[in-house]
Amino acid sequence: MPSGPATSPTVAIFMPSLAGGGAERAMVNLSRGLSELGRSVDLVLGDAAGPYRGEVPEAVRIVDLGASRVTTALPGLVRYLRRSRPACLIAALDHANVVAIVARGLARVPTRVMVSIRDMVSPQATMDPGTLRARLVALMMPALYRRADAIVAVSAGVADDAADALHLDRRRIVVVPNPVLTPALAGLAAAPLEHPWLAAGMPPVVLACGRLVRQKGFDILLPAFAQVAARRPARLVILGEGPDRATLEAQARELGIADAVAMPGFEANPFRFMARARLFVLSSRREGSPNVLVQALACGCPVVATDCPSGPREIVALAGCGRLVGVGEVEALAEAMLAALDEPRPATLDLGEFHYLTSAARYLAAAGA
Repeated sequence: MPSGPATSPTVAIFMPSLAGGGAERAMVNLSRGLSELGRSVDLVLGDAAGPYRGEVPEAVRIVDLGASRVTTALPGLVRYLRRSRPACLIAALDHANVVAIVARGLARVPTRVMVSIRDMVSPQATMDPGTLRARLVALMMPALYRRADAIVAVSAGVADDAADALHLDRRRIVVVPNPVLTPALAGLAAAPLEHPWLAAGMPPVVLACGRLVRQKGFDILLPAFAQVAARRPARLVILGEGPDRATLEAQARELGIADAVAMPGFEANPFRFMARARLFVLSSRREGSPNVLVQALACGCPVVATDCPSGPREIVALAGCGRLVGVGEVEALAEAMLAALDEPRPATLDLGEFHYLTSAARYLAAAGA
């Protein structure tokens, strides 16, 4: 795919921050891809702080709106649009999508707005009443999303859910897999790692990554792993931080597996763990399109995932490998983990759908920019 120096027209990406989530990393990768495809790229952030700031390419201009919350970024985004008048504004995450559409209307500029739907939005899928602010955003989404020039979803499941929940024409929603794979991944996977559990000759390590919240299903993974550990030596590492840490640590103690479970917190480079772990497990109750599953496969790590709405089934189908189990099925998850631990690591996989340049080209095509 061709690349070259940025010329124009400018494409802007709007997000709340560079916090350490999958959406933020994906949008940084997208900015890299758009830049290498010859576009001037502005990364417009409510707050430019966050662990992924160091991953933003030098060719990408960071615009810091100085807003602690995305809803307070509206005036700054309006000023940015009037001053810079980018050809296209790509927004990511529901709150930012709503703010971007409103800002374009207030700015009265011809900028095309694309919204990126990254997770399930229907109450039936999310099973989470959310905050008052989140509920207000949800009420605004159906009318405002119809005013977007383009709508992208990260998986077919997310697109179907959004069309139904937001009363959108499904034909307007373009599915574009996340820009997950970049040239940097191989080097990051090969970076040194001195964790004692991953030394040669140690019991196999099962790896999981994500915020320590109910959505990620770590409370399901722990009892499943307890069944695994009762039948063979193994250890579990969960990378991530979140409000459920104390609850999960207590659960591990109650299950008698605390000595075999490590939760070292947020890890800026999880790829070095993926490259050395014997198995990666995604135990989520729901997802949009879990980047960590693609990353683990790219690092050569076998995967077991819940067949949750949405994304894992599509990723496993594209990769041609991986095991799926029902959401919340502890015994089935344990059996899948035991079977996967006895299998060889997967051969080289074709994951080109998730290459950052492929994704960036598809974003441009969908945006008409």
